[in-house]
Amino acid sequence: MSTDGKIKVLVVDDSAIVRKLLSQTLSAETDIEVVGVAPDPFVARDKILSLNPDVLTLDIEMPRMDGLTFLKKLMQCRPMPVVMISSLAQSSSRAALEAMQYGAVEVLAKPGGPYSVGDLKEALPRTIRAAARARISAAKAASSLISTPTARPSPAPVTTAPAGPRMLATRSDAVILIGASTGGTEAIREVLVELPPECPPVVIVQHIPAVFSRAFADRLDAICRIRVKEAANGDRLERGLALVAPGNFHLLLRRAGEGYRVDLGDGPLVCYQRPSVDVLFQSAMEFAGPDFVAAILTGMGSDGAAGMVELKRKGCHTIAQDEASCVVFGMPREAIRLGAVDQVLPLHRIAGALLNMASRQTADASPNGWLALR
Repeated sequence: MSTDGKIKVLVVDDSAIVRKLLSQTLSAETDIEVVGVAPDPFVARDKILSLNPDVLTLDIEMPRMDGLTFLKKLMQCRPMPVVMISSLAQSSSRAALEAMQYGAVEVLAKPGGPYSVGDLKEALPRTIRAAARARISAAKAASSLISTPTARPSPAPVTTAPAGPRMLATRSDAVILIGASTGGTEAIREVLVELPPECPPVVIVQHIPAVFSRAFADRLDAICRIRVKEAANGDRLERGLALVAPGNFHLLLRRAGEGYRVDLGDGPLVCYQRPSVDVLFQSAMEFAGPDFVAAILTGMGSDGAAGMVELKRKGCHTIAQDEASCVVFGMPREAIRLGAVDQVLPLHRIAGALLNMASRQTADASPNGWLALR
């Protein structure tokens, strides 16, 4: 940071209009300083060396070198917090979410002009502050450059199945709830790829702009053993299915016969967010019990903490990601502070804990219940 404690930001975008809009939005904040702008990665490289910014905003589509290629090089040579600024085109959305895999902290939608800044005036400064606090590990950034599967793997024999939790004899009334924000797209990926095809239904709220949530769900669906889709109004919760709240819509659970369905709503922001983790958690309080499991992963702010307190009081099992494995230890820390958490775990142990907690009630009550195995 600068000597006066301000967060130093370098804006990289080939559009002069966007550079101006982002710079003006950030310069209006007393704790943020735009130390420079760059029209492409080559200029950005030199300015990173001379200006030593704390955070970089990076466009996806640029001349001479695209933002994704530059990000890969940057994370190999000089890992630092990067916020991707992407257009809403489908290809750009996919690339922006791929950038999260390579170490970017967050993705925001690019303004289309001076009259379309909208929520960016609030979201951009918050995101920059979160990025400035993010843990960017050189080792993790390097390992993220290893390619990952791009299609759902075929079922394999038990003797050659991937390591991770496996589950037998599923229960119809168990539900896994997950909330996350900054750094959450990759954290959620790491949890979901470990879940077996017969796992309980999963409902996810990730703070993410509209449009990007569909690309996020599609990407997860391609690499996970469970099915993943962006939630639609009225979707039924099913075993082996994860539903992702659409950007700009709250997601609520409701009883539907012997199971559950989701409702989408465009109500007011909660904790500055829509979708909100608290809205999801609070919607489940009427019928949640020991068969529900809730997890709060990496993210800035307090969204989800209050709702998790109530879920715990209803007998739900609760998990928070530990500080060491979080990109931003905000939401989990607040849930822990409020006494809402049964277990605090590193990210790599959360999938197994979710399955074990969801199966505990039945496994304790009956030898024929479902059993989580490591």
